[in-house]
Amino acid sequence: MTGFLKGSATAMITPFARDGVDFDAFGEMIEYQIENGTDALVVLGTTGEPATMTETEKEALMRFAAERVAGRIKVIFGTGSNCTESAAEAGKRAESLGADGILAVTPYYNKCTQKGLEDYYGAVCSAVKIPVICYNVPSRTGVNIAPATMARLAEIPNMAGIKEASGNMTQVMETARLIRGKCDLYSGEDALNLPILAAGGSAVISVVSNIAPALVKELCRAALNNDFTRANAVNDRLLPLTKTCFAEVNPIPVKAGMNFLGFRAGAPRSPLTVLSEEYIQPLKNAITECGLEVVQ
Repeated sequence: MTGFLKGSATAMITPFARDGVDFDAFGEMIEYQIENGTDALVVLGTTGEPATMTETEKEALMRFAAERVAGRIKVIFGTGSNCTESAAEAGKRAESLGADGILAVTPYYNKCTQKGLEDYYGAVCSAVKIPVICYNVPSRTGVNIAPATMARLAEIPNMAGIKEASGNMTQVMETARLIRGKCDLYSGEDALNLPILAAGGSAVISVVSNIAPALVKELCRAALNNDFTRANAVNDRLLPLTKTCFAEVNPIPVKAGMNFLGFRAGAPRSPLTVLSEEYIQPLKNAITECGLEVVQ
């Protein structure tokens, strides 16, 4: 299927307090995104730290997000597991809680074959009626969705597309060629948002847009309107922020950045750590260069 997602989607952080998720802070972040034109929210993707959350916390966060957004924009819930049955059940739960679609990361640690990926995504798509997005991030999972595999997955009726975070533009271009007109291509790597949009991507799923949602939306709007003079100008403004947001492993810097803007983002959960001192001022400088105010 094509056309499920177009424009900018934010891979939301999860703000934590000492006793669990800070829902008030999360609600403020949702409103910030909607006010700044974000087209969709991705909750419980990698940036949301689901690996360190309990199933109860994840379900509560999904329920809260769906109720707070109340249909104003699309809400996509991160699912996926290294157990196919668990991934299918997570998809069903997300659908029952009001997801417009799900983002299913590849199985991790098991290092399955390409046939295993086909079986896995086939089961996930069969378990739900809503659109499914494949999430290809081999640097974290140890598994890569080959272009030929994605071409076969694109034939599944509710397969909406692939979030590409392999960092390999040669592979991205081949995937784009093979799935064009069957399902969509989404950028899952902020540094490659512009070239992936130029290659026919229909949306970005962005970490940086937690901090600068209006600029990421403007980048998408310009690129999708084939105004690459404007798109390059916006991308030039975003690049220093993109660089600093990945100076340490995601979501360490972006959580610090949201704190600098005055949101109660809190700290990442262990084993992730707070941002190293050497990156604090560069991140603040990059935020200021984007026209945003650092308040702390």
